[in-house]
Amino acid sequence: MRFSAKLLQAADEVERQIDGRLREIDLLAEQNQWKVIEAFRRHRVSSFHFAGSTGYGYHDAGRETLDRVFADVVGAEAAIVRPQIVSGTHAIAVALFGVLRPGDELVSVGPPYDTLRTVLAGGPGTGSLADWGIRYAEVPLDAAGRPDWAALRRVLTPKTKVVALQRSRGYGRRSPLSVRELGEIADFVHGVQRDAVVFVDNCYGEFTEPTEPTEAGADLMAGSLIKNPGGGLAPTGGYIAGKAHWVRQAAERLTVPGVGGEVGPTLDLMRSLFQGLYFAPHCVGQALKGAVFAAALCERLGLETSPRWDEPRTDLIQAIRLPDAEALVAFVRGIQEAGAVDSHVAPEPEPMPGYRDAVVMAAGTFVQGATLELSADAPLREPYEVYFQGGLTYAHAKLGILTALQRLMDEGRINVPL
Repeated sequence: MRFSAKLLQAADEVERQIDGRLREIDLLAEQNQWKVIEAFRRHRVSSFHFAGSTGYGYHDAGRETLDRVFADVVGAEAAIVRPQIVSGTHAIAVALFGVLRPGDELVSVGPPYDTLRTVLAGGPGTGSLADWGIRYAEVPLDAAGRPDWAALRRVLTPKTKVVALQRSRGYGRRSPLSVRELGEIADFVHGVQRDAVVFVDNCYGEFTEPTEPTEAGADLMAGSLIKNPGGGLAPTGGYIAGKAHWVRQAAERLTVPGVGGEVGPTLDLMRSLFQGLYFAPHCVGQALKGAVFAAALCERLGLETSPRWDEPRTDLIQAIRLPDAEALVAFVRGIQEAGAVDSHVAPEPEPMPGYRDAVVMAAGTFVQGATLELSADAPLREPYEVYFQGGLTYAHAKLGILTALQRLMDEGRINVPL
């Protein structure tokens, strides 16, 4: 890789600037690593748990133990961790369809992520929640990206069965919600409607803080194993965790009523799922360090970032605003160029299922779509923001951002100040 002397000098200065923040992230990763290991020890994880199962998957000791370990790690009553869940959106949909019934109301605090819109309110015949007679309401966020408390109180009624919260920023300018803030919203909702289920889309958030939403009052949450909790080793899968009653209902939606979580073959995946969870706190820490470096260096070059390098973080995503669509595509191509896989490929914007705009994605990953690995993506719409995330190692995340910025420099789209 060839980088300009000015860019490398700026990177060196930035690393000295952020050294204290990187040390804080190392301590966070250590704390979460110990928590995971303690859960493994408490539930006596053994080599025979890696054997997996076929067919129906009855009496899969590894699957049952992984469920208990995961629930322990996130402070939940129960969890299901399954390779049959294909994405974070699928995990969320399974949880919502498991809990909601015709005539119920779902309230979303803020707009949902693009791929979830069809699940919530797709047209007739799509099989969406709306198609099953479930009403949907959306509470706006204020200018700071926080809930409008008065509006939330007005919309909550005895018909409100689920209040859905998105921890991460998604494709938006709002700040992600911290575990503390998610807990405050859960307390507020339960104070108004005691029986409402507070559900959290936890994608990109796992292990970015010392605790998880289910430890702060959320009743149910879901996420993807090819993001944070898979540790870069899970080749597929997702999880649902929370109160045992709601997890059980979600499991019966995933399979069939009366069977629920008692089936589901794990094939030859159990070693990867256990070991991925083991590695997850470290890999998340590496990605967080890469995001801090990216923010600080981009700010040094005059680009607007969110969050800024020294702000608290509760997800992996680093938003970087670029001047135009051409710069956005160039940045994403730079991330792809730095990949260990498919580095020769030039990403092109294209329509994607579940998204309203064409999307350009850099994903030179070992697991398709694994955004804990070095990646970046963006919808082609104003404001032109790219969402940089992942990096199983800090060194790779650093290489990715340097390559993307060098490409912007080579194309004359940014300058490195002296």
